Amino acid sequence: MGHTLVLVRHGEQRDAEQGVDDGELSARGVEQSRLVAQRLARLKFTNVWHSPFDRTADTVRVLKETLPHIDPQPSTLLMDCVPSGPSAEMPKTYTSFFTPRTQAEIEAGAAQMADAVAEYLGPGVKGQTDLLVTHNSVIAWLVREVLGAPEWKWLTLSQAHCGITVLYQRTGRPWTLVSHNDVGHLPVDLRTGLPETYAL
Repeated sequence: MGHTLVLVRHGEQRDAEQGVDDGELSARGVEQSRLVAQRLARLKFTNVWHSPFDRTADTVRVLKETLPHIDPQPSTLLMDCVPSGPSAEMPKTYTSFFTPRTQAEIEAGAAQMADAVAEYLGPGVKGQTDLLVTHNSVIAWLVREVLGAPEWKWLTLSQAHCGITVLYQRTGRPWTLVSHNDVGHLPVDLRTGLPETYAL
């Protein structure tokens, strides 16, 4: 028995398509959150942490309706961020993503993710199962870290709203990726937050 880390992306945000940086969940986001809560109901979580952003805190509030035993705690380590900047080996197609980003924003994101890796991917605790409710960039970075992939590869990892990713560390062994972006609990019309080219 080892340490299990369950990563869940927040539900769909209302008005996100209008360029609003943060806000409450849409009706669809609330339903996504209810369904992921039902999927997770059989698990007993040792700790539950979430980003303090509104869309993530709202997701956790919905989860708690189905999982009343959890005691969610906000963590600034789980805030949405830009974990790394452009690099020489990165395909040029991703360059435009970084155009509006400042160096200070990138440096802050990199520092945050270094702390998050140390906090959540340190030596596991035997028998512990923790839940992190966070953002696409944070989940992508933690998965990239576990896989030992180049830094820019986080840009290639996408999670649906309320998709589930599971990381596991057997005592004395490295972390492994058990599953990524599991959306089996969501009907097709609720599988949002992914690039449009994805065939679900």
